Amino acid sequence: MAEDTLHKQFPPYSQSAAEEYMCERQTQHFRDLLESARQELVEDIERTVHQLQEDNTLLADPNDRASQESDMALELRNRDRERKLIKKIDEALERIAAGEYGYCDNCGVEIGLKRLEARPTATLCIDCKTLQEIRERQGSR
Repeated sequence: MAEDTLHKQFPPYSQSAAEEYMCERQTQHFRDLLESARQELVEDIERTVHQLQEDNTLLADPNDRASQESDMALELRNRDRERKLIKKIDEALERIAAGEYGYCDNCGVEIGLKRLEARPTATLCIDCKTLQEIRERQGSR
């Protein structure tokens, strides 16, 4: 499960005109979204662990064995990415509990509901994230 699928089962948040940014209704929406995504990821990881424990068949054909090992390696890489995403989700849930969710870690401005809908684990506003990516590209030259 990639991060871009975190919000598939949740309709986008619709903000009312008089509503303040990151009011209780908004934070509850993102808390529910993050907790649901976390639960799905944990279930995927547990399912993979059980599958790997059950599927320890030794295949006689070297090509079949190589294919099985390649599939297993790919599955483990995917689960490692999901484990890292769970850590980001936990950090986002901690920010919600601390009342810091939805605000840029770098400059403190509102990240924005649309950006949070697209990436609920975002910690930077779009401007700070763009600057970060430019710096990373310049540093890699």
